[in-house]
Amino acid sequence: MTDSASERSSSRPTGTALLTLAGLAAAFGAASCCGLPLLLASLGISTGWLTGLALIAAPNRLPLLAIGTAALAGGGFLLWRQWRIACAPNSICARPSFRATMLGALLVGLLLLYLGFAYA
Repeated sequence: MTDSASERSSSRPTGTALLTLAGLAAAFGAASCCGLPLLLASLGISTGWLTGLALIAAPNRLPLLAIGTAALAGGGFLLWRQWRIACAPNSICARPSFRATMLGALLVGLLLLYLGFAYA
């Protein structure tokens, strides 16, 4: 008899992807006011398109930072748990590309969160 809860968590990694994407979106919104334009301008990328997003996100920066932190921490925990629990051989979480993509998105989210906190 197999443990269905661990089997479900390892074969359905949608929670990891959804939490990571939510954290990435919240961190992007929080950093769009000050930190992200500074980073993009230093790379030579125009930041005029962030003006509309920054006007919407600036009053809500603290809730966005809290949501981003919680979602990225949850996504990181789920990714770590999937790494610790053996995934089914044909599931998407067994693919190294999925893990690398989620880890990269988590790291980008952490960078954006840092920019949001640094300029809050």
